[in-house]
Amino acid sequence: MVTLTHDDTSSSIAFQRAADHQPRRWPDPNFPQQLHLDIMVDDVSQDEPEVIALGARRLPAPSATSHMFADPAGHPFCLIPRPRWAEPIHQ
Repeated sequence: MVTLTHDDTSSSIAFQRAADHQPRRWPDPNFPQQLHLDIMVDDVSQDEPEVIALGARRLPAPSATSHMFADPAGHPFCLIPRPRWAEPIHQ
C-alpha cells in the first residue's frame, strides 16, 4: 500500500494492489471506471508532457478542451486548469 499525504494531520489518498484488476478501457462501458481523479495544475500544456513522460497515455476526450489520460495501469484521470479561486500550486 502507498499513502500520499502532506503531513500527519492532512487528508490523504491511499492506493493498494488488486490482484484481479482489469484495467479500464476508455470509453468501453464493459470495463467500468473504478476511480477518476481530476488533477489541478497551473499549466496543462506544460504538465501534459510530464505525465506522458511518467507513463501516462492520452485518452479520447469528450471535448477539445478535455485533457484525459490513463496511468500505466489503465486508470483514467484528467489534468484540469487551476481555477482563479484556488491557491497557486507550488512544485
